[in-house]
Amino acid sequence: MRTLLTVFLSFFCQLAHAQDATRADWLRNPGMGVYQGYAAYKVANYAQARQILETLATVGNGDALFNLAALAEDGLGEAKDMVKAETLYTSAANAGNFKSQYRLGLLYSAGTLLTKNDEKARYYLSLAAAQGDKDAQAKIDALGKPTAELSAFQQAEMLSATGEHTRAARAYATLADAGGMRAQTRLAWMHEGGRGVARSLDDAARRFHIAASAGEAEAQYAIAVMLATGKGMAKDKALSKTWLARAATQKYPAAVSALAMWEE
Repeated sequence: MRTLLTVFLSFFCQLAHAQDATRADWLRNPGMGVYQGYAAYKVANYAQARQILETLATVGNGDALFNLAALAEDGLGEAKDMVKAETLYTSAANAGNFKSQYRLGLLYSAGTLLTKNDEKARYYLSLAAAQGDKDAQAKIDALGKPTAELSAFQQAEMLSATGEHTRAARAYATLADAGGMRAQTRLAWMHEGGRGVARSLDDAARRFHIAASAGEAEAQYAIAVMLATGKGMAKDKALSKTWLARAATQKYPAAVSALAMWEE
């Protein structure tokens, strides 16, 4: 088996030639493809991101399906289409993507962007909870409760699930400033996509770094991509390796997949 250093040197060499990558490259190495798609998303090159993600979606890649669903939900580089988003989220959830399972649970529970369906909400949240998603389990426990009885984080999540992104961003910001690292990560994602706040990679990077330093695996993965691709942060291969390894140690699926791609 190659050393971890050799794995990463090979990986970053591939990233350096991302513009030359082809459909065959992405299919051969989905981890690299997801990185490239995410890097394109960061700089609002949604056409390139979609090209990469649609290629990976043809082989059922859950991360690609989830990101395509998010593009459709938010109308980034295309018209907003919740029918398309629901189909893609469902495909990703059935492929085992816990983020899609959780998102569907929220959307069906909220009943605004998608038709309310408590049975489906519980089903998809249960799938995410079975994978260790604590937010999904908390949401299951809160199903049917009035909004006033939800935690501040759950109320922010419901605002997001009803499309009230500006209010959601304000709620996440309040929680983040009080030390809530899950909210910090959510707000960083919102800054990346310009969802409810001004689009700003600088603000996204700052908030991802705060959450990553506090141990949030999702933020650690996001930081690793930024450092690897130079999108949002100056390139630093060694530091990117450190963050990706930390996320993988916590079994964050995309990070685990990225590492596994170069193992022999």
